[in-house]
Amino acid sequence: MTHKKYTRIIFALLFTMIWTAAASAVPLASHVFIISYDGGAPYVMKDCDMPVLKGMLDQGACTWEAQTIFPSVTLIAHTSMMTGMGPAKHKVTWNGDEPDKKLEVTTCFAEARKKGLHTAFFPGKDKLLLIAIPDSMDHAECPGYESDKVAAAAAEYIVANKPNLTFVHFAETDGLGHKRGWGSDEQKAGFANADKALGVLKEAVEKAGIADDSVFIITADHGGHKNTHGSNKPEDMTIPWILWGKNVKPGHTISEDVTVYDTAATALWLLDVEIPESWDGKAITNAFNTPE
Repeated sequence: MTHKKYTRIIFALLFTMIWTAAASAVPLASHVFIISYDGGAPYVMKDCDMPVLKGMLDQGACTWEAQTIFPSVTLIAHTSMMTGMGPAKHKVTWNGDEPDKKLEVTTCFAEARKKGLHTAFFPGKDKLLLIAIPDSMDHAECPGYESDKVAAAAAEYIVANKPNLTFVHFAETDGLGHKRGWGSDEQKAGFANADKALGVLKEAVEKAGIADDSVFIITADHGGHKNTHGSNKPEDMTIPWILWGKNVKPGHTISEDVTVYDTAATALWLLDVEIPESWDGKAITNAFNTPE
């Protein structure tokens, strides 16, 4: 073989490798929306008037048997949801608003932003701003406690900025559980209101022109029973985990075990961002149609 032919073969192989790497780097979705229903116990949600969610459920993939972490409380569970780690690793052991305390580990937002992606965070409780570590988000605000206020602020931002990774948190469903009881008529009405808020977000994604390149991950931090949560009872630990959007297998039942920290890992995988090796979470890949 001549030197010239050998050089051509080497260049051809290098070109093929570069082309293959570039092709594999295309994300499954360019926009991921993580929606959390605070206190979203499946046994309650399945009995609520939630036509938007149930319409997305018919077109998407779902398990009603996903699990949160123990203790099953808001801040600790949401930290796991966003860090891909259990409490033993992320070290958040409190559940109140303590501004002097800081999150010392990375989040899915921080990892996405390292890759130049646009990130946004809309919690319904101030204490969740703990997760908005410096330089990890393009925008973070707590617009209010009511689902409609949170959705309105998030929708306006989505239309204007088309973020790649967005978190939206509906808090009042949890408050109504504490006040009136899990599964009470009042809490069910709160879930119905949150469903309308979900519809506002869905419309915003459509208005922004990114619906065909988006995935929604709809879940919860914990469930509840009577007027409380935090235990390891199934009513507290079991949460929904629903996928809707680009490349999601329609009508698919997720049979593998899903834990709340798999949310962060799946979001990064969809966006083609490397999942940190230290994470406990895994991407739920079988729920998607992936390119051959």
